[in-house]
Amino acid sequence: MDRPGSGIGLFRRHTRTPADALFRRIFLINGLVFTLGTLVLALSPATVSSRVRLTELPVLAVGLAVILAANAFLLRTSLAPLDELIASMRRVDPLRRSGRVDGRGNGDLSHLIDSFNAMVDRLETERAAASASALAAQEGERQRIARELHDEIGQSLTVALLSMKRAADRAPTDVVDVLHGAQETVRGCLDEVRGIARRLRPDVLDDLGLSSALSALCSEFSSTAGIGVHREVDRNLPRLPPDIELVCYRVAQESLTNIARHADAGRVGLSLRVGEEALILRVTDDGRGGVAEDGSGIRGMRERALLVNATLTIDSPPGHGTVVCLTIPHREEGNAP
Repeated sequence: MDRPGSGIGLFRRHTRTPADALFRRIFLINGLVFTLGTLVLALSPATVSSRVRLTELPVLAVGLAVILAANAFLLRTSLAPLDELIASMRRVDPLRRSGRVDGRGNGDLSHLIDSFNAMVDRLETERAAASASALAAQEGERQRIARELHDEIGQSLTVALLSMKRAADRAPTDVVDVLHGAQETVRGCLDEVRGIARRLRPDVLDDLGLSSALSALCSEFSSTAGIGVHREVDRNLPRLPPDIELVCYRVAQESLTNIARHADAGRVGLSLRVGEEALILRVTDDGRGGVAEDGSGIRGMRERALLVNATLTIDSPPGHGTVVCLTIPHREEGNAP
């Protein structure tokens, strides 16, 4: 244990902090300005009497103004990065990967800026980890509910249909029409239950891959919303990691849902292409646009994008439709999970 007077203890007490660095910078600037002012006054032909004369006041005023102006200019230039740092603090948003400041060339303030950038990195990492846990639990619950809908309620409705068919075969003529109407109602409920289960957890995504799942999603959207979808999806797209396929599917699903609910669009496009550096999913429409704030659906898409280190951009000028673009950089083999 270090004694209070030991050398190690003194070293710890005098470790340089950002406040010390800022004090040192301001002290040096002021010292430099005052030293230069003293040299100028000492070397200039101007003199000041023991009793200041009125004719000497302008010289003193000019000298003081020059010193103050030089000091203000140097301090303003030196502390300007603080304004950028404060502005970055106000716009920090882990979902948008924003708020970092370039600390190069800022001298003693670079340590403060580096600490701020490290804090933003930790915020993004912790937010991504929390989102991953929450979304994993959500997907697990979706899968459980979808399985129960399909295996329990779906089978019960199927048994009910078969029972009604047997009853209709043996029923009097005046009851057959009633039973047929009940059969159609139950059949409609069965189709709705299967549709809900499919939207909760699409089996085609696990069985056939992202390309087939997106095609099925677009077909279902066209049949329910009555809007055709122009698809540009490579059917020969290789199987991707499960987390990437799920993120792409959920972003496309949420985008199409928003179009059906809010866009009032006549044309919709969906494309998925593999570039040299990234996988790019794009969903477009020609609707009303004007998406100004992120709702729960858009925030959910941004959280999913963070899980695969992707970038989600939404361009929505009023009256000119909306473009949702998800860019997922290719993973290096050594970094793939």
